[in-house]
Amino acid sequence: QVQLVESGGGLVQPGGSLRLSCAASGSIFSINVMGWYRQAPGKQRELVATITKGGSTNYADSVKGRFTISRDKAKNTVYLQMNSLKPEDTAVYSCNAVTMTQFNYWGQGTQVTVSS
Repeated sequence: QVQLVESGGGLVQPGGSLRLSCAASGSIFSINVMGWYRQAPGKQRELVATITKGGSTNYADSVKGRFTISRDKAKNTVYLQMNSLKPEDTAVYSCNAVTMTQFNYWGQGTQVTVSS
C-alpha cells in the first residue's frame, strides 16, 4: 500500500513559478516510477513528467524547458518545479506512483490556476 499526498498548488500569475510536492508513504520500496499528471477542463489527462527509481526523467513536450521533476530520497518526496507558467497550464495536478507489480497509486490532486 502506497499513500501519496500533494501540496503546493494555488493561484499564480502568468510568468510566475510554483513548486508542487508529493510525499509518499507506505510500501515505498516497491515504487519504480513516480510522475505528475494534469487534467484541465474539457481535456484528456496528460502526463507532465516522470522520474524513475534510478533518477531518469522524462517530460511532455508542452512543458519541456519550463518544468523540472526531482526527488528527495531522504524525505520520500517528489517535486515539480514549474517556471514560466502560462494560463494553459491551469489544471488539476496529480501525483502518480507505479509499483513493481504495475499497480498505480494516485494522490488526491491539487489545483493550479495561472491567471492575471
